[in-house]
Amino acid sequence: MKSLYKISIAVLLIASIILPHQDSFAGNKDRSGQSGASELLINPWAKTSGWGNAGSATVTGLEAIFGNVGGLAQTKGLDVGLTYTDYLGAADVGIYSFGLATKMGESGAFGLSIMSLNYGTLNRTTTEQPEGGAGTFTPSSININLAYAKSFSSSIHGGLVVKIISESTSDVSAQGLAIDAGIQYITGPNDNIKLGVALKNIGTPMTFSGDGISVKSFLPGQANAFTTEWRGEKFELPAQLNIGLGYDFLIGELSKFTLAGTFVSNSFTNDQYILGGEFSLREIVLLRAGYTYEDKINDDLESLTLHRGFSGGFSVQVPLNKEEGTHIGIDYSYQATKVFDGIHRIGVRLDL
Repeated sequence: MKSLYKISIAVLLIASIILPHQDSFAGNKDRSGQSGASELLINPWAKTSGWGNAGSATVTGLEAIFGNVGGLAQTKGLDVGLTYTDYLGAADVGIYSFGLATKMGESGAFGLSIMSLNYGTLNRTTTEQPEGGAGTFTPSSININLAYAKSFSSSIHGGLVVKIISESTSDVSAQGLAIDAGIQYITGPNDNIKLGVALKNIGTPMTFSGDGISVKSFLPGQANAFTTEWRGEKFELPAQLNIGLGYDFLIGELSKFTLAGTFVSNSFTNDQYILGGEFSLREIVLLRAGYTYEDKINDDLESLTLHRGFSGGFSVQVPLNKEEGTHIGIDYSYQATKVFDGIHRIGVRLDL
């Protein structure tokens, strides 16, 4: 057991010190816009987005599939969630998320989550009809996540996520696979000191293909048209390395305040520093707020993100069985953005 502790701590320290300095995790702003499948960076859940994804070291249960899969191992029974995201208000983009996590055996847990982006119905345009009138089409993006995590001891939890990525319109589509890996380490006199490391969106390049990138044309003197298909350029996935810390300040027997921070090393844009706090009143009412900082985030001309940095949210949980710790909860979060009306999420959770 002591060897396992030493190995796990060594892995965490090596990842924390070495990986952020590698070329693929250098926060290179010059590579911004060169990756695809950016929906992988959107947190679909209302609870953890309420403090700006600061809880990489503290997240547990279903939402750990996105935040840090190591926390999935701490699922107590069955965790079911459903969330709707109004993304950028007037942009008319809706995100629907569903997921479940369940305990498997004494130390394992399995999770499944599905995120679907609805971009609305768009007018189809052609070179002959640039103003529309050629019908409509509906783009879509779907991410399916299969996760497994295990508690190696009462202090060390780790897991993996396999992601199936699909982006499509009526005549063009792209598919890809990616994996996440995460580990959490918990220590302290009351298990109130937490450390987490998560490697996210490591996968194969994706390429768009389909009839939508083919062109029919005629050669001089030829009566029949021939079809030319353009080769789509490959694009990388937006890989990330998250390193998080968390500390629980216990207030009485049932209330606490959690302070958490996460460093996000992005492979295709600026690095981010996230600081957040969560106050829990008897596990019934939970209030959250967070701030995400990156270089020039408040510069409207040079900023590489649409976010303003601030996020906030709350949860209200109604106990179903106090002895077993089961409850039903409603979560809400808001993230400020530079354009439109921000990002609003509302969800319902059932913990059994």
